[in-house]
Amino acid sequence: MRKSMLRGLRACAVLGALLLAGPLAAGQVVHVGGVHFPPYVVKPEEPNASGLLLDLLEALNQAQSDYQFIMVPTSVPRRFRDFEQGRIDLALFENPAWDWHDIAHDSVDMGLEDAEVFVARVELGREQDYFDSLQGKRLALYNGYHYAFAGFNAAPEFLQQNYNATLTYSHDSNLLMVVRRRADIALVTRSYIGEFLERHREYAGQLLVSERIDQPYKHHALVRPQGPISAERFASLLEQLRSSGQLADIFGPSRIAVRASASGGVGIANVEE
Repeated sequence: MRKSMLRGLRACAVLGALLLAGPLAAGQVVHVGGVHFPPYVVKPEEPNASGLLLDLLEALNQAQSDYQFIMVPTSVPRRFRDFEQGRIDLALFENPAWDWHDIAHDSVDMGLEDAEVFVARVELGREQDYFDSLQGKRLALYNGYHYAFAGFNAAPEFLQQNYNATLTYSHDSNLLMVVRRRADIALVTRSYIGEFLERHREYAGQLLVSERIDQPYKHHALVRPQGPISAERFASLLEQLRSSGQLADIFGPSRIAVRASASGGVGIANVEE
């Protein structure tokens, strides 16, 4: 909780400074999409928005003066349209396989890795083999998300009919459904379950987290080709933060792996319709 409050205060300070600076602020403005996706972004539409994205933007703004990175609230389904229409220039923590193949973009491997895991209630005799099959189990899923077990088909009707899914817009609600036996399995990121148990330590002994991974998240930044910053320049800024240890400082506490640049660094690929 204290960590989230500090992030929120830092985010407000940065945004306040930008507003006070107005047209005198140095550098081109780069609009970065903010989708509610804890712990990456928490309530982006609210003044006290917080999360790892805002920590990253703060670090990027402090590292140089050519660009001012500002978060623009969007949503899971709306971000495609916002990106194409130029409302946002960067979409971070994305996977190009998530329906981006028909949208012109440059892709930068951020060198950050998370994973989607299954979470069930602890029950007598229940072990890791409980997660081997989803057949006959009630799933609590986040509406609009793409899951590997479902072939990345995010259509609500498909998930409800084929996987007995309840769809919500809250990871907390999904986990609490499991705790209260209203669902058998919820899917959340490894980074999120860690933060949830930090906030709700009373549930630590009640939830069983799978060793099975639904999908690894090898986070990419999608850069608008006609935007104010190029993929190459954004990649170099990430490498600067990686080399200084700032990426590890931001993402490490949330159990998000930060790859060393020596293991591949960042890659750039242009995708056209």
